[in-house]
Amino acid sequence: MAKSRQHKHEKRGEAADRPPVLPLGVMIGALVTFIAQLCYALPMFWSYMRGNTAARADLTPISALLLNIALILLGWFRYRDLRAEIAAHRRDASRARSLALTDALTGALNRRSLMPELDARLEQARNTGRAVAFLMVDIDRFKQINDLNGHRAGDAVLVEVVSRIRALLPDHASIARLGGDEFACVLDYDSDAPGALEELCARLVVAASRPIAVAGGSICVTLSLGIASSIDIAKCKAPGSDALLHMADMAMYHAKKHGRDRFHWYTPEMESELQRRSALENGIRRGIAQGEFVPYYEQQVDLETGRLTGFEMLARWQNPELGLITPDAFIPVAEEMNVIAELSETVIAQALRDAREWDRELILSVNISPVQIRDPWFAHRLVKLLAAANFPGERLEIEISEGCLREDMALVRSMITSLKNQGVRVSLDDFGNSYASMAELRALPFDRVKIDRGFIAQLTCQEESEAAVHAISAIAQGFDLPVTVEGVESGPVRNLLRKMGRFKGQGYYYGRPEPAERVRARLRSEARLVVNEPSRTERDATKAERENPNAAWHP
Repeated sequence: MAKSRQHKHEKRGEAADRPPVLPLGVMIGALVTFIAQLCYALPMFWSYMRGNTAARADLTPISALLLNIALILLGWFRYRDLRAEIAAHRRDASRARSLALTDALTGALNRRSLMPELDARLEQARNTGRAVAFLMVDIDRFKQINDLNGHRAGDAVLVEVVSRIRALLPDHASIARLGGDEFACVLDYDSDAPGALEELCARLVVAASRPIAVAGGSICVTLSLGIASSIDIAKCKAPGSDALLHMADMAMYHAKKHGRDRFHWYTPEMESELQRRSALENGIRRGIAQGEFVPYYEQQVDLETGRLTGFEMLARWQNPELGLITPDAFIPVAEEMNVIAELSETVIAQALRDAREWDRELILSVNISPVQIRDPWFAHRLVKLLAAANFPGERLEIEISEGCLREDMALVRSMITSLKNQGVRVSLDDFGNSYASMAELRALPFDRVKIDRGFIAQLTCQEESEAAVHAISAIAQGFDLPVTVEGVESGPVRNLLRKMGRFKGQGYYYGRPEPAERVRARLRSEARLVVNEPSRTERDATKAERENPNAAWHP
């Protein structure tokens, strides 16, 4: 049915492109009749002018002649109008074909037109013995460019990137926009000399990284490229253009995973890696829905006294098939899937309910993702979690990684201010990784700094690490900020830190992260649980009864 309708539309288009034969025929017929009538009427008209009364009586030929003149004029005007309509139709049809086959913004081909061309190139390559390369090109962090600079600037970046790519591609190559910030290039290459293709990809990466002038400023972007060759699709179950696109897409994501701003060739191992990634993503979504992500708690201890001061909450995944999975395996994937907020807030809510039973002197520390930092509603949702758990904000400490300070500073300041207005403490995590400046420490109202575990791990064997810890401690002391050190894993490290200053510490020396049940048992043995403590209403009732035993209590 679809092909039949398309055939009818094509026949209509062909008919509309033909010259207007009917008006032209009418005009020609009227012209012939006009000539015949003119030959007949001209002698009569001449006789009439000489005073012949018989000719004067018969005016029919002259009337017919005038009618023919009118028909000629009518046919001519109609013919001219139809020619103009046909020319306009041809222009519109050409524009419609162009819009159907190309991207309106960049002028590149679109997916619809690319795939038939790719199929044709693959067929030609099979006949000639040459190879076809498919380059999948993606602009790194393009959504952030749109969010920070606006869609108009984003469009300007797309146009400029395509222009730079097109300038470097050989004449026989094609470029297409597949959607958003994703592009594809198709070109023939010599499979015996792939170095030339790699050199082209390297030049594309370098060319795109040059600053792009936009609205009086400049924007810097990077590209991730994936390369797939027609040689590889011969091993596929369903060789063709779709398989080649799939391979290039996997190679491009491999380039992103390994740091962006680079290119990678497709290898068969990427397929199994993609399957593992897909299984991991499905497992994360299922795990969030079924409550498989749970909080574990790492002790935080006053190094001077050895007294427990609180716990840092660390997420763990209790996978029914794989067992207990640590955050480094699923947090980056959850961030890329954009489900980190839901996952994190689910675990934080459980941690708040657990910590509500602890001694009120114990602080709960929670590390949040850079993705959550960019969410302007995070502080509002966290306050709702506090209210739902009936947990005092003064006992919660939010840890913001030093790398997050590269984000929108105004947004970070607003979020920190909102949290501190609710009594929540905010600490700067991983301090010493060179992102934070003195100005940022002064501008943002942090309550504590945490020294990155990388300095502590080498503390007893590298003088540079000891000097770095001394320097960071001095900086924190200058800003009147207490310090927590991570990675305390041995007695010598603890002893050295004691000599260097007054710190809180955490690490395997004091025990590995534990689930809520073990923490509860530990605190119960130390009489630091408040589960059975009477509620405020009950305490007020008891106090009133002691003051006036005969009075009735009404809450």
